[in-house]
Amino acid sequence: MTTARTNDPDFVLSLARGLRVIEAFNENPKGRSVSEIAVDAGLSRASVRRLLITLEQLGYAEHVGSVHRLTSRILRLGFSFLSSTSLASLAIPVLEQLTGRIHESCSVSVLDGGQIVYVARSASARVMAVDLAVGSRLPAYCTSMGRVLLAALPPTDLTAFLKTTALKRLTLRTVATKSGLLKIVGEVRSQGYALVDEELEIGLRSIAVPVRSESGRIVAAMNTGVHAARVSRAELTNRILPELRDHAGLLGRMLP
Repeated sequence: MTTARTNDPDFVLSLARGLRVIEAFNENPKGRSVSEIAVDAGLSRASVRRLLITLEQLGYAEHVGSVHRLTSRILRLGFSFLSSTSLASLAIPVLEQLTGRIHESCSVSVLDGGQIVYVARSASARVMAVDLAVGSRLPAYCTSMGRVLLAALPPTDLTAFLKTTALKRLTLRTVATKSGLLKIVGEVRSQGYALVDEELEIGLRSIAVPVRSESGRIVAAMNTGVHAARVSRAELTNRILPELRDHAGLLGRMLP
C-alpha cells in the first residue's frame, strides 16, 4: 500500500485513511475484522472502527457481527473512473471485434503499482479457469500484459519495481527470480510482445502487446488468454499475435 506524503498542508489525512481502509478489503470479498483491517491499513483499531462506521452510514460498507464488508455501492467509485476515461469505452468495441476474429477472450489493462488492472474485457463462449472481469487485479511480473507494461517503464521505475515486489512461484513454471524477470522484460521490450506459458496458472497460456497512443507512448496492454492444451505457442505467435497487433494499433489510433 502506497505511503502518502503528509507534509503537504493541503493533504487530507482523514480521506487518505478512509481510502486505506477501503483498499484493505482487496481480495477479501467475504469480509474482514477490524483487527485485520487495522493491520493492513497501518491504523489503530479505534481509527478503523470510526472509518467503518462512516462508510456504513454512507452506504459503502456493512457488517454482520464482527465481519465487515464493502457493499455494491463501492462500485460507483470504480465506475466513475471507467466513465471518465476514453480508454475503457473505446477498448470495448475493439476487443469485441478481436474476439469475433480469434474466438478467444481478450482484455485491456493498465499498470497500478505491482499489479495490472483490467479496464476492459470481451469474453468468448469458452470457459477459462481464472475468473476475470473489469476491475480484476493480477500480479504484473507473471502475466503477459504485466510484462508488456513493465517493459515500457523507465529504467529507474523498473528498478524500483524489482526492489519492492515479492516474486512468488505460483506454478512450477513461474519465473520468480529478479534476474530472470529482468531478462524476460528486456526480451519483451525488443520483440514487442510477451508470451506467458502457464506461469500464472497451469493450463493458461497468454500473449500480450502494447497499446500505443498516437504520440508513441505505451498507455495500456492488450492480450488474449487460451487453454494451453488447445492452442500452441506457435499458433499464438503465428495466428493470434498479428490480430492482437492490428487491434492494439486500431485502439491506439482512436485514443486522444
